[in-house]
Amino acid sequence: MESVSVRAVLIDIDGVLTVSWQPLPGAVEALREIRASGLGVALVTNTTSRTRSSIASTLADAGFPVTADDVLTAPAVTAAYLAERCPGARCAVLNSGDVREDLGGIDLLAEDDTDTVPDVVIVGGAGPEFDYAALNRAFGHLQRGARLVAMHRNLYWRTEDGLQLDAGAFLAGLEKAARTEAEVTGKPSPAFFGAALARLGVGADEAVMVGDDIESDVLAAQRAGVTGVLVKTGKYLPETHRAASGTPDHVIESFADLPALLGLSQ
Repeated sequence: MESVSVRAVLIDIDGVLTVSWQPLPGAVEALREIRASGLGVALVTNTTSRTRSSIASTLADAGFPVTADDVLTAPAVTAAYLAERCPGARCAVLNSGDVREDLGGIDLLAEDDTDTVPDVVIVGGAGPEFDYAALNRAFGHLQRGARLVAMHRNLYWRTEDGLQLDAGAFLAGLEKAARTEAEVTGKPSPAFFGAALARLGVGADEAVMVGDDIESDVLAAQRAGVTGVLVKTGKYLPETHRAASGTPDHVIESFADLPALLGLSQ
């Protein structure tokens, strides 16, 4: 690929391999071909509704050759970030889905504990839990000095019912109201890509990142030195592509076209 010696592929899941956890056409076969070639694989996802083991099990049941060790989630990276930056901090989580298994090692307040003032407010993926009471409670914690840590800034994601609003829209409101800025741990954080590269034992110039989010997946990876590949599936929109802050290294129709781009297909 244009003088790049590719040893590993970083792959977003939602919108790239699947939509609403159903495989996109040709995705299973393409990942099998990449695996067979000997390239390292890491599934890097801002998904916050499921644990690594649950994600891997769902993908494996759909035919993808993956295990939990291949999956790097925003919650898992968030746990490592907090263990390093805020050891012993009491943390309140606002998230849709139970990912406490991937948040091991940090002091999480019980979901029904609305009295304890946390040191950190963690914002994950949006859902019915993001009602007025929950958002206002988080706002109160931030006013009392709690740090704001966000697993991602995604504004929306693609489901079988179309685009759905995500936590980034609520995060912007919390930041403005509380006059603070979130520390983001998932994509597009450079640390997230660094964690994936370290797990695979490769340098940034030896990897490609495949995603449907031009800013958080592709351009963020390129800023970290990783070759970016944008797919026209999932949340991809032509207008978002045109208005992006940069240009992807490569654009393909779908993940099914990746083996040919990598020179694996004859």
